[in-house]
Amino acid sequence: MEIRITSIDKIGEAAKEFVAAMGDRKVFAFYGKMGAGKTTFIKAVCEELGVEDVINSPTFAIVNEYVDGHGEPIYHFDFYRIKNLQEVLDIGYEDYVYSGHVCFMEWPELIENLLPEDAVKVIIEEEEDGERIVKSDLFF
Repeated sequence: MEIRITSIDKIGEAAKEFVAAMGDRKVFAFYGKMGAGKTTFIKAVCEELGVEDVINSPTFAIVNEYVDGHGEPIYHFDFYRIKNLQEVLDIGYEDYVYSGHVCFMEWPELIENLLPEDAVKVIIEEEEDGERIVKSDLFF
C-alpha cells in the first residue's frame, strides 16, 4: 500500500493517514531524491501531531526539536551535510534516537550503519506529473 499526494493541498490528508499508521513506532527514515518533498511531508506530519512551532529542515543544525500536541518532543534530523559518522555521534544521536520519542530522519542513507533495527523506512517518490507517492512498510 502507499499514500498518493496528488497536490500540495492534499498533503494534510496524507499526513493524517500516515499518523494513523504510525502506531507505537518512533524512528522514521525518509528516503527520496532532493526536492521529492521529504521536509514538506514531515512538516505536515508534525502539524498533524500537534506541533505549533515553525517547522523547517535542520540542514545546518542537523537536528531540530519540536513539541507535539501532548508536550512531547519530536526530533527532526537532516543528515545531508554530515561529513562522517563521528559528527553524528558527537551531537548525541543515540540519546535522541533511543529516547522513546518520535524521530524523523532525512538522508538516512548517509548514516545507514547507525539506524536502529526498528527504524521504519519511508520512501517518497515524485512522479512526472508532480504527484508524490509515500511508500512504507507501515502500510502493509
